[in-house]
Formats: sequence, C-alpha cells, structure tokens
Amino acid sequence: MSVRVVITSPLEDELVDAIRATDERLEVVHERELLAPTRYASDHPLPTLDADGSRERWEELLDEAEILFDFGPLELAPSLAGRPSLRWIQGTSAGVGGLVDRIGLRESPVVVTTSSGVHARPLAEFAVLAILAFAKELPRIVRDQREHRWQRYAGEETAGKTVCVVGLGKIGREVARLARALDMRAVGTVRDVRGRTAEDLHVERLLPNERLDELLPEADVIVMSCPLTPSTFHLLDGRRLALLKPSAIVVNVARGQVVEEAALLDALRSGRLHGAALDVFEEEPLPRESALWDLPNVLVSPHSASTVAVENERIVELFSENIHRYLAGRPLLNVLDKELLY
Repeated sequence: MSVRVVITSPLEDELVDAIRATDERLEVVHERELLAPTRYASDHPLPTLDADGSRERWEELLDEAEILFDFGPLELAPSLAGRPSLRWIQGTSAGVGGLVDRIGLRESPVVVTTSSGVHARPLAEFAVLAILAFAKELPRIVRDQREHRWQRYAGEETAGKTVCVVGLGKIGREVARLARALDMRAVGTVRDVRGRTAEDLHVERLLPNERLDELLPEADVIVMSCPLTPSTFHLLDGRRLALLKPSAIVVNVARGQVVEEAALLDALRSGRLHGAALDVFEEEPLPRESALWDLPNVLVSPHSASTVAVENERIVELFSENIHRYLAGRPLLNVLDKELLY
C-alpha cells in the first residue's frame, strides 16, 4: 500500500528525488505550479490560493495526503485537523508551536515534527558574530569608514567574559559550545532542570528560568534562544534588563516576544546597555518607523540568521530519517509537545 507525501513548500528537484528514494512505498507529490516562488536559498514560503483552480487542487491534495512536508496554504491550515488521511506534518522550522496552536492542531491526533537542530549552527554563529562585532567595535568601524574618519580606539577580547544562554536546547547548547571555544564562560537557564546537568548542557552553571535574575548581573552577553511560550513571553523584561551591566549586549535568536522590545529600546537609547543583535522582533517585518533601525548600537537581521544555503538538504535528511521511522512504526524525531508547544 502506498503512502502519499505532499510537499507544500519549494524544494530542489534532487531533494524531492531523495525523498522519493527513501522508500518504494512512497507516492511523493510536488506540484511546483502550486507553490509560492522562492526569494532566496532555502526559502519556505507558504503557498497561496490566488491562481485559478488552486483552491480546488489544494483541497484534493490535503484530503489525500498521509504526510505533509510543511503546512500548505495558510488559508486552509485550520482545516488540517479534519483531513481524513493526514497523520503527520513535518515542519521546516523549529518554532512551529505558535502556528500549531493558531490553526487548531493541539487537540488533533495529527503528529507534528519540527526541524529542531537544523538551524542550531547558523544561529549560534550569528550569536558569535554579535559577540565579536561588539567586542571589536564593528559598528564604529563601519561608521568611521563610511565617514572617512581615521581614529584609533581600543577593543576588547572575548576571553574571560560571561555569556548567559536562556534556553539550552540544540541552539542554546551550540551557542554555549562556541562561546567556550572563544574562552568565554557559559552559564544558562532552562524551563526545568530536573534530570539535567550543567556539564551535559555545556555550561558552568545551570538554573531554571525563574532564577534568571541570579545570572544577569554577571553576564556580559545574554543570548535568548528559548521557545516562545506563555511562560517565556517578555521573559527579558524591563526589570531584568536593568539587572544587566551597562557594558552588556543582548542577542535574540528566539522569538521577538521573549524580549520586551520597548524596554530594550529604552535601555539601548539611554546607554544602559552597550548593544543588541536582533534577528527577531515583536512585529515582523520590523516597521520602517521603528527606532531600532537607526540606533548605532543595534544590529538588525531580518529573521534570516537561521537560513543557510544547505538548510533544505539538512531538513530533507531529517525528514527521510523520520520517514524510515514512520514506516517502521518507530518513534519520530523532534515530535512537537503540543502542551509545551516545542
């Protein structure tokens, strides 16, 4: 009996072929004319229903699919829980919990797996970029070059500084590992420390999120890499930002809402913080009128730090491994916990 897999976001032909080659029982559908155009390598835009006949064709595909690669048209996503054949959705990002909640899949038996781990290295490298950029005064270098100003200055070393990683999942652990490679001291927090040790998570000191206050005064860098949940909304708020030393920097590669953006903006404007490197924002795209664009001590990245040219290849490797597990009746990797939403 065949298993129908419907790919709902763009993939290179060779990667579609690799999915087909995973098992002879697969019937893989990848209708390019229904998919949104890509804007850059490894882009995963959700398809629209603008073209004539597209709604009817998507209704057919979603009804027939046993496995989805990505979630399909956003307009039809609330209907996924009721699709008769659907058993499993493979997401193309790690942070799909919010979408799963919005489209009503939390109570559904449909299994959702994430791409957790695929983006760990590029996001950790972005954090390292931020650490080095502010230690070596990159914003000043760029500004002085633009203005043809020759003015010597003294930078800093990373050795001996403390990086506090909030959320020690695959991304956070990679941040901590790379920070230690720069001779930094890594500390961090997680939602629940039971059964976990600092050594296992590549940090010197491990605390639950509710004790984050204890780590902030010693942090030279705070990296937000936790999932967005009700308990992490504005986890780094104005009160906690005030606990950081004025020379500290904030790096956010989690979700914009884990930081109280207005309070962060005030701290950056007033000089109570040295700088920030932000890949995510409370409102995306970041509004043109946002003051964050023009602050000299802020690096703005358009939610792109996770995306690299080999991303699709890595997601397909994970998907193929999960297909093997699915067909063999074995536990899937990266199953979304629908209660915790990560």
